[in-house]
Parts: sequence; C-alpha cells; structure tokens
Amino acid sequence: MALHSRLAEVTDRIRARSADSRRNYLAAVAGMRVAGTSRGRLGCTNLAHAIAAFDPADKDILRQARWPNIGIVSAYNDMLSAHQPFERFPAIIKQAAREAGAVAQFAGGVPAMCDGVTQGEVGMELSLFSRDVIAMATAVALSHNVFDAALCLGVCDKIVPGLLIGALQFGHLPVIFVPAGPMPSGLPNAEKSRIRQLFAEGKVGRDALMDSEAQSYHAPGTCTFYGTANSNQMLMEVMGLHLPGAAFVNPNTPLRDALTSASAHRIAKITSLGNEYIPIAEVIDERAIVNGIVGLLATGGSTNHTIHLVAIAHAAGILIDWNDFSDLSAITPLLAHIYPNGKADINHFHAAGGMGFLIRELLNAGLLHDDVLTVAGKGLHHYADEPYFNEAGKVIWRAAPAQTGDDSVLRGAATPFATDGGLKVLTGNLGRAVIKTSAVKIEHQIVEAPAIVFDSQEAVQEAFKRGELKRDFVAVVRFQGPRANGMPELHKLTPPLGVLQDQGFHVALVTDGRMSGASGKVPAAIHVTPECLAGGPLAQVRNGDVIRLDAIRGKLEVMVSAEEWQSRTPAIADLHANRNGFGRALFASARAHASGAEQGAISFCAEEDSLSASAAVTASIKA
Repeated sequence: MALHSRLAEVTDRIRARSADSRRNYLAAVAGMRVAGTSRGRLGCTNLAHAIAAFDPADKDILRQARWPNIGIVSAYNDMLSAHQPFERFPAIIKQAAREAGAVAQFAGGVPAMCDGVTQGEVGMELSLFSRDVIAMATAVALSHNVFDAALCLGVCDKIVPGLLIGALQFGHLPVIFVPAGPMPSGLPNAEKSRIRQLFAEGKVGRDALMDSEAQSYHAPGTCTFYGTANSNQMLMEVMGLHLPGAAFVNPNTPLRDALTSASAHRIAKITSLGNEYIPIAEVIDERAIVNGIVGLLATGGSTNHTIHLVAIAHAAGILIDWNDFSDLSAITPLLAHIYPNGKADINHFHAAGGMGFLIRELLNAGLLHDDVLTVAGKGLHHYADEPYFNEAGKVIWRAAPAQTGDDSVLRGAATPFATDGGLKVLTGNLGRAVIKTSAVKIEHQIVEAPAIVFDSQEAVQEAFKRGELKRDFVAVVRFQGPRANGMPELHKLTPPLGVLQDQGFHVALVTDGRMSGASGKVPAAIHVTPECLAGGPLAQVRNGDVIRLDAIRGKLEVMVSAEEWQSRTPAIADLHANRNGFGRALFASARAHASGAEQGAISFCAEEDSLSASAAVTASIKA
C-alpha cells in the first residue's frame, strides 16, 4: 500500500526541520563507533576493573574481546508491580547470552517511581523530571564503554522515555527494550471508576474504595488500563525496539521468559561484531517517530507522549511539535477502545489481535512507514507477526490474526471507532494546549462557561466538598507547569469533575499541568503553554471570565475584550511550598531550565540548545 500523502508530507517537513540537528547527532554517533569491541581499546587497568568480579570463564572471554558484551540496564524494584518481574530477568538474559555466544553484564539500575503511588502526593512533583534523571542514569550505566549492545528493562510512565533518551546518547550501540508485561485482568476498570466517583460523592467509605483498588491492582505486572505505561509498550513495538509481539505477554509465564531469552539471542546477533549491525541511531529516525505518533493516535494513547515523544525525538536530533500530532490525528483512525476510552483492558486488546493486528491494519492503510530499520530487521511488517511456541517448544513467529477477535475492543482500518485519532491542538488567546477527545462524548466537546480559578488540585477538591461547584464552570488550574512545580499529573480532579458532568453540569478543565493516560470523559485542555510561570496568559484569567473550549474547531479562548485583556497584570503565585521537602530542592535546576511542554519539558539540554529547538518549532508553527 502506498503511503498516505499526508503522512508523507508530515514526515518530509519533520525531516526538513530537523536537517541540521539530525546531521549533528549522526556525526556524533559516527565519532563513537570503533572497529571491534569497545573494551578492546581500553587500557589494561580499565578492563581489569570491568571484569574483576566476573566468572573466570566469562572473564577470559571478555579479555579476548571476541564475543559481544551486552549491558543490562534495569528499572527493577519490587515496589512497582510492573517492574517486580524484572528481578528474574538478568539471570535469564545471562544464560541466553552464553547460548548465543555473548556475555551479559548488569550495567546499572535506574530509578523508577510509581505515579499511582505518588498521585496527588508531594512526590508527584518529582515525577516528570525523573525521566531526565533516568536518562542520565542510563548514560552513567553505559558510560564505561565496555558494551557492544544494551538491553533496557523498563515499563512505566517516565522510565521507558528516560531509558530511550539515555540510550540514544550511545546511538552506535544496538539496543532492545525488554518489557515485563501486564498483570492479569482484575476488577473491570469501569467498575473501579464507578467506585471512585461514589467515594468522591461520599456514598461509599474508604473500606469500599480500598477493596476496589486492591482488586484492580492485584498482582505483578503493569496496570491493565491504557495509560502511559502501556502506551510506552505500544510505542516500543511500533517504533521497532521490542521483539515483535512482546509488549503485552503476561509476566512469569513461559512465553514471557522465552521472549526475554530471545531478546538476548537477538541482541547478540546485531552488534558490530556480526553481519547484521543495527545501531539504535538508525532505528530511531524521522519515520520511526512518525510511526510512534500514529500508533499513539490509533490506540487512543497517553497524552503524556505529546511531551515524551518530543523529548525522545530531540535526543535523536529530530524536532517535532504538536502540529505534527494534530495533522496526523486528522488522518489516523481510532482502532482500539481500551479504558479510559472504552471498557476493555490491555489484556482484552492483546487477546483480540493486539499489536500484530493493529500494525498490519495501519500498514495496509498506508499509515505507517514500512521501510524502517527495526531490531527484528528491515521493515515494520515483521511486527504484523506474533510469537508462539512450536511443537519443539521453541518460540517462533506467525502472522497475527486476520480478523479481530472482538470488534468492541479492536477494529480494522475500514471500520474504525472514529475516523480521527482523538487528539487535537487547541489555540487561542490562552496559548496552545492539547486535548484528548477519544473518550469525550461529542456533546461535551464544546464548553462555554465562567472560569473558577485555582492554584492547586487540592483547592478544587475542597471547593467540591463544600458544594461550591454545582454549576456550569471551567476549572482553571494554573501554576502547574514544569518550571512551577514539575508539572504533576492532576488525576484527583477526574472523580469530582466526572460527578458534576454526570449531574448535568457543563464542566471542563484548563491547566498548564498534566492529566496523562487516564484523561477521560471530562474535556480537559492540558499542557497549556507557555505555562504561567513563563509568562503564559493563563495567569491573567480571573474568576467569572467566560472561557470557550471548542475541541471541534480547536479553539481555547477567554471571552474578554482585547483592551481589558492587555491591561491585566498576571497573577503571581506563592510557590515556596513547592521548593523544599521530599527531595524537591534537588530538582531546582531542572525546574529552572525546563523547556516548555511543547518542546518536551526538557531539562537536560544546554540552554542555547533548548532555545534553538524552541525557535525552530515556533518558526514552523508560524509558517
């Protein structure tokens, strides 16, 4: 199938916009490549340190510098259900590496925080910038320059983007991402949401809420709703960094272990020591980034990736903006209905045909680039296959199902749930924002109502409990951007706003903060940029100002005369409470240097680099 003309156009403009930065990135990667193994060029003392604690047989192999050495970078901890299964993976990988004629070393661990635990707590203010810390920790792990390839073990919200950003700094190395898989299905997500709303209304107690949550999050593995964690796994597959079909196989099963082993076998084959060298810098190019955006849109994935994908692309010298997301959304059909966009969970999606079915449908519709390099080889069509055990008990791949197993969960491109991807850019005198409409009913996609201004999500909750919000209104929650307080997710707003919407009130949220993968039925203009602390116009909104959020026309406007608007002095928030305690002081530099949400909320690049990237995006928007 020929590429859709709009897809080709967006790809071409990204390539043109990124020409200089991509050229510089690839030149830096070329400078890191060496003939043979990297450790073969280390001094004797350096190499002795790197192999001192190893098994004598492996130590001899490493000294000879003939076999590839695979670095394992893991986000294991046993507090995150999604990452607890990684405890077993290094042993599986090391054994498989030996079978494949390679050696594997545990290169380093990276921090991994759970947004579910920190939701609505102070720790959430560290969450976004933990991505950049993870990127730096990944770079530290690989900085020893003794590895010929890497396996990255991560799942959740900031962890996969951080691992990928860090790995791209070593673009000469082949890298495969190794997932752990989702936990088995528990309490249906719709029922969990119902209990949360009842609790918000005071109709059930904390014991009922706790029972509901424990039945939802009940076992090792990733949470089963389609939030950022599962969006990450979808992205690694559609961008060619997983083994095909690896994303959503449950933990601690024979197939999961076989895929982990197969990842080690595969990475050993694609180092520079073999005949099929596949460095990550050649996997992640403009086409792969566009494929990632399309996959996100076709599945109704997390809005967090309107930030993370920008940062990932930047790490590979590629500049993308929200216009790219919006333009691709206009041509990408919504093929999946997974909670919060539907009732099914990620296990139902996988059983209905999963990633293999989805990718084949998008390829056949001309909506994905097939001519990409992946860790499975040349061509994204490899990812239209799914893994299974043959009669000899070996994992091999076969074509994914030709028909969906459940058209209430997964559909073909000819019969989508919607003709667009449900992600739009909003523009107007309040700045630029994104809105996820795939879970918002059409009758709620336009809201015009008076503003009620808040400086925290806690203030919204308190007003709800006092009964002050039983009316039509737009909640303006400001000073929630990267520079203000680290841009925490504002999930605790979903139950009260959902209650009010169900009661017949016209409500919406406008914020320079995040809602992420759990963005649901209430219209929410999020990531408003520039943020208030960077001079954004949201700081000029006053209580009672009429705001119009129009997701159909892509407008976000305050209905105030130009003269009145220009005469206003922006509000100033007291942010001292967000500066200290719970480690927040350590992130002062990240807050101070963070780029805007549309530029990826990046804190790790040099100031002039951030400014030039922002200027390039601004120029493209004006054009």
